[in-house]
Amino acid sequence: MYRTICVPVDNSAHSNRAMDHALRLASTFGAHLVGCHVYAAKLHDMRFKQMEYTLPEKYRQEEELEHQREVHDSLITLGLRLISDSYLDVLERRCEEANIPFERKIFDGKNYKMLLEDFSQSRYDLVVMGALGMGAGRETQVGGVAERVVRGAQTDFWIVRDLEKKDERRPIVAGIDGSPQSFAALKQALALGRALDRPVEAVAAFDPYLHYTIFSAIVNVLNEKAAKTFRFKEQEKLHEELIDTGLAKIYQGHLEVAKRLAEEEGMELKTTLLDGKAFEKILTYCREVKPWLLCLGRVGVHAVDEGDMGSNTENLLRLAPCNVLLTARTFNPPMEIRADEAVAWTDEALERMERVPAFVRGMARTGVLRYAIEQGHSVVTNKMIDEAMETFMPMGAQKVMERMAKAMAEDHLRRDLDIRHICSDCGYTARADDPVRCPVCGAGAEAFQKVDRGVEDEVLRAQGGFIEEETFDGRRLRWTKAAGDALDGVGDAFERRRAKERIEKAARLKKVSTISLEFARPLIKESVNPAHLPQEVPSAPSPDEGQEDTLPGEAASGRKTAPSSPPTEHEDEPLRWTEEAEARLERVPEGFPRTMTRGRVEAEARAQGRQIITLALAEEAIAQVRENVGAFIPEGASHPGNGPAAPECLFRPEDISQS
Repeated sequence: MYRTICVPVDNSAHSNRAMDHALRLASTFGAHLVGCHVYAAKLHDMRFKQMEYTLPEKYRQEEELEHQREVHDSLITLGLRLISDSYLDVLERRCEEANIPFERKIFDGKNYKMLLEDFSQSRYDLVVMGALGMGAGRETQVGGVAERVVRGAQTDFWIVRDLEKKDERRPIVAGIDGSPQSFAALKQALALGRALDRPVEAVAAFDPYLHYTIFSAIVNVLNEKAAKTFRFKEQEKLHEELIDTGLAKIYQGHLEVAKRLAEEEGMELKTTLLDGKAFEKILTYCREVKPWLLCLGRVGVHAVDEGDMGSNTENLLRLAPCNVLLTARTFNPPMEIRADEAVAWTDEALERMERVPAFVRGMARTGVLRYAIEQGHSVVTNKMIDEAMETFMPMGAQKVMERMAKAMAEDHLRRDLDIRHICSDCGYTARADDPVRCPVCGAGAEAFQKVDRGVEDEVLRAQGGFIEEETFDGRRLRWTKAAGDALDGVGDAFERRRAKERIEKAARLKKVSTISLEFARPLIKESVNPAHLPQEVPSAPSPDEGQEDTLPGEAASGRKTAPSSPPTEHEDEPLRWTEEAEARLERVPEGFPRTMTRGRVEAEARAQGRQIITLALAEEAIAQVRENVGAFIPEGASHPGNGPAAPECLFRPEDISQS
């Protein structure tokens, strides 16, 4: 993979670590190693001439001054050259010990300019360079020389940031966005993983939140005429029903292509799909996973020809806590793999394909996918199906087959508007009676959980009732009291608004009509500076022992909530609690949890016809409360390595049915 590897040296810690990496790569791939150093004798000579007038008077005599000039020229030119040779002597000795062919290069001039000139003439396969040099400051993220040469050259660069020599077989991570550069980065990651015996992972990130924030920010700025022209409601519906869902499918498709490419090379590939600002999500992922190397394309899928580096790549180059490999190479996966995995379908197009008879469905799907790739589309629509079918099927035969398929599939396509299935892996909502496969993450039927409105009502009662609010485009969402109080506890108004917009958008993406505390909490943590959180955003109210009721802003939120305590029967008949039972109830957190628990215990007592509540009866009823409330707490399902992600599913219907 690498035939000639160049490593610039300057005796800094990062430069010495770069030598370690370069030697290992050269030994692994049988490459020729070039060591280079740039010294600045001309710069020192110029500085000395500028400072001559500051010399003591005895050195400014003409004869003495000429002598000092000769001595300085000799010492600087010869001395800096000797220093450069000394740097490269170290690398040459190590190459001899490892039996690696070595070549040295020394230049006099401006460091980054001389390096760029050499890179353009020599065309190395890879440059391994320290992120920081001898002149680095405490806050420096990337050294000036490293940044200039990375921007100015089209050679592949391995930027060394990690100084730890014990890496414990940490993984190699490739960032995927569907561009040829990102797939080239994946190919290099796979080759390095195989050669160095390291696991390889692929991560992709898309941002469905930006447009929602922009829409909500300008809705109150436009005049009435402009707002009607823009039609926010229709625009947001378009994003939610087509663009946002399509983006998720597209980027998941890129990961599926990556997985297929890895399988062809006999390697396993872990994939992770993240939603949010691309570089921020990948950066968070790297901080959690702690990879050894992050492989990226110089530019991404939205690059223009004249760009030297994409913004996401630039941010990750500066901030990633690991080594970074930037590649200018390109690789286009075979059309068959791309068409099968990286093309998304609208729900209407998928539904239409289901009406195609099974014996020709495979042929029709292949034809449509190939047509989409050839036309440069990444989302298949109904219109595109028509265009594709016209190319390989007479219109008369097409219509006959559609009528036959429609008649055969009518019963199967009936939908229950009050019942939906949610994919517990990615949060996709399906309204089919019996979903077979998630079109976003590819999970099977076992990942879908049925959710009805009765379940949501139980969640609302468990979290203190709700308040219904209207979004900027007229949609209505319900917030539980616990979720609303957590949001009200954010100290900074701007960050509170931003967190609210992110939570609303996430709920709409996942087709969740009620925002619970479990849904809102991780998004609040992710969106808000910790300094603006008055305290840890709380967990959901639970009757577990030893906990306190700590909802920030509960007293000041001003939110009106629906009644939360479950009704009890025969409330006019007093019940008596034993001291032991009363003491047990006191261990339940004050406020809503204790009120709910008391009501449930007394309801159980009346159901059993008892007038005295004993400790045994209280324990029995409290255990049932804990079991049922536990069903409202999400299992924390998230994409591997995604950190504090919003739960994809809010409840488990099979548990709630016990209450």
